[in-house]
Parts: sequence; C-alpha cells; structure tokens
Amino acid sequence: MAVEARRLGTADDVFGIEAASRLLVEALPPWMQDLGLLVEAVEAGRPAGAPPDWQPGAIIRLPFSKRLAPDGVLCTQALMAAADTAMALACATVWNGQRVASAVDQTIHFLRPASFDVLADARIVRIGRNTMFGRVSLSSAIDQRPCGMVSSAYAL
Repeated sequence: MAVEARRLGTADDVFGIEAASRLLVEALPPWMQDLGLLVEAVEAGRPAGAPPDWQPGAIIRLPFSKRLAPDGVLCTQALMAAADTAMALACATVWNGQRVASAVDQTIHFLRPASFDVLADARIVRIGRNTMFGRVSLSSAIDQRPCGMVSSAYAL
C-alpha cells in the first residue's frame, strides 16, 4: 500500500481509527476493498497498563465470506493481503499519516485454517534509517487463537 505522503492537517491531529479507515478507502485498489477490511484499533501511544515490550501498531478485521473461502477456509492470499494492509496502517500510525514505503520482505506462516473472521494485529518492531520492521499476528476474532504470523520489512 505505497501511496504519496499525506498530512492530517495540524500538529494536534493524531492518526487514529477514523484516519486509518479513510486511508483504506482512499489508498486501497478496488480488489482490496472487496476484502471488506475493518479497522478495529490504532495504537500510536502506550496505553495505560501496557507491558514493557509494548509496540505501536494497528489491528484490522478480515471478515469471513464465502467469496474469500470457496472451500470453507479463507484463502491464503486474502490473509496475506490483510496482514500487509495492517502493517501499512501500523507504519502510518508511527508516522502520524501515510508515507511512501514499499514492502521488501514478507514471510507468513500459516498455523491453522481460518473459517472465521480474522484479526490482523500489526506491530512495529524496529524503525531504522531506511527500513522499518514489523510483525503481524493473525488470530481468530472469536477465541483469539492464532492462525498465522507474519514478519515484514518496508523500505522507507
């Protein structure tokens, strides 16, 4: 989801759920919008009571649909697209808006079939001078059991 840089308006504006949802509509191609991705959470600042290893990020929902699961299981391509989109929103969260970035590496491990809504919880692990690294946990929206994990690197 590489798009041109955007400014939110004023320094007081914070990249949150509304801005992330708007970005999904404005930046995603039509075939990605057909996935029906929903922004569940955007965490730019450390929430109260967060563990010491907390990292900024974003959580999106990939709703289950028969169109994406002709055999009853969400297709792997939809899961990877959701993970990539969640990571792009996590990047936008730390930048307080979208910047030009391009995925240079993404590795996904499928842990179990997904026949349910999936949550993609993307977190920024490290921000380097030219590269940003992240991880995405894919889990059931019903019982939070993991169904996949992704590691990503984006060139800035």
